Amino acid sequence: MVQHRARSHRVRDIAEQSGLSEATIDRVLHGRAGASARAVRAVEQAVLDLDRQQTQLRLAARTLLLDVVIQAPTRFSTAVRSALEEELPALRPAAVRARFHLRENADVAAAVEVLDSLGRRGRVCHGVVLKAPDDPAVAAAVGRLTDRGIPVVTLVTDVRDSARVAYVGLDNAAAGATAAYLVSQVLGDRPGDVLLSLSRSFFFGERERAEAFTVALGRLAPDRRVHTITDSDGLDATMSALVSDVLRSEPEVRAAYSVGGGNRAISAAFVAAGRSPGVFIGHDLDEDNLDLLRSGVLTAVLHHDLHADMRAGVRQVMRAHRLVPGAPTSVAANVEVVTAYNIPPRIPAH
Repeated sequence: MVQHRARSHRVRDIAEQSGLSEATIDRVLHGRAGASARAVRAVEQAVLDLDRQQTQLRLAARTLLLDVVIQAPTRFSTAVRSALEEELPALRPAAVRARFHLRENADVAAAVEVLDSLGRRGRVCHGVVLKAPDDPAVAAAVGRLTDRGIPVVTLVTDVRDSARVAYVGLDNAAAGATAAYLVSQVLGDRPGDVLLSLSRSFFFGERERAEAFTVALGRLAPDRRVHTITDSDGLDATMSALVSDVLRSEPEVRAAYSVGGGNRAISAAFVAAGRSPGVFIGHDLDEDNLDLLRSGVLTAVLHHDLHADMRAGVRQVMRAHRLVPGAPTSVAANVEVVTAYNIPPRIPAH
């Protein structure tokens, strides 16, 4: 099947997309001995990516090959992939092709391994969009890419003290303060503490949100305590146990601000504890959050447009290559408060 689909693509393009050698691609496409099952899967994925992107791309004078490295739950990385691929037709003056390196759990060593593999051994890479932990080892890997002439743009969470050329994504401090305002306004005079959940504390953007939330809530509602949980990776299975433990030991928790996702599990844990949050704030209009918003479980979602992030991120890569005027510049997105009554019209209804 892959042999038939691959006929419309050059072996060189499949090799660049998959990161494999042209000799390996040839073995896979012709069913010759020596091709591992992993190589076959990599070629199949590369052909699928090229199929999707070929319908959107029109070759320009130059093609940029962009590597997107994301450590986040599938619900988020899928949204990033869709947003970028939908933006490809409008990206100018160069045509852009994208490869995706996606991992559900945060892992510093895995991030460093992927980053160090890019642009080496003849593997073409013109730029990187990165969501990874804020860690000195990741910063060092970003520096090595920069030394090889490969610009790195961080997405939704920054890697401090690194040589990245720009940050694109939400203004995280503003988002955290906005969440505190919403919690204090919706709860009003009703008593109750707040559950604050992160996926991983070593994501700088999540720390920014959490710290701004805690400071602002302390000013707006100083009598409310904040109970923080982290290191769930935003995955339902790990989030469920952590939230359940807090609700068992803290009967006054009556609100939730979910910085890092896993909101179905948070909601289920509240139900199992026999209570519902008086206010529940989440982030991002992914499929899970849209369902929870429309059903009234989530009070509001703090949203920013991933499509705009993708446009801004690619533009900074093009600036770094001097394909468009100006130097690479960080672009922080404004916070949009979305309720069940103002879901953006481009979001499909179920």
